[in-house]
Amino acid sequence: MASKQPKKQRKAVYQSPLHRRRKMLVAPLSPQLRGEYGVRNLPVRKGDTVLIMRGDHVGVEGKVVRVDTKKFKIFIEGVKITKADGSERLVPIHPSKVMITKLDLSDSYRKQILERKKAGRAVLQEAVEEAEG
Repeated sequence: MASKQPKKQRKAVYQSPLHRRRKMLVAPLSPQLRGEYGVRNLPVRKGDTVLIMRGDHVGVEGKVVRVDTKKFKIFIEGVKITKADGSERLVPIHPSKVMITKLDLSDSYRKQILERKKAGRAVLQEAVEEAEG
């Protein structure tokens, strides 16, 4: 982000186009996945399994059913609310309030993203070690 001001950061998020907003819908990876892939955050996708860390549904783990880039929310299987007329609907949850526990790696492009990020971190780590030593 260009500015340090929270007001301008929020404005940038709300006015960003959907293709950029998609990349902002990130959630942290679990410690096991973080160690395995060497990546801290990844964009949430349909099919990922997440654990809710904050809010009324804390501790619930389920698959991501839908990602709404326009409203900046994700919908998780099994996290429902009963409406006044008795019907149920999925509860929208902000992606920063969840932790990814299992990745959906059925897409080969996502595997390439993980490898690219891991390689970039390795190069950065080498540069830091050279500067120190």
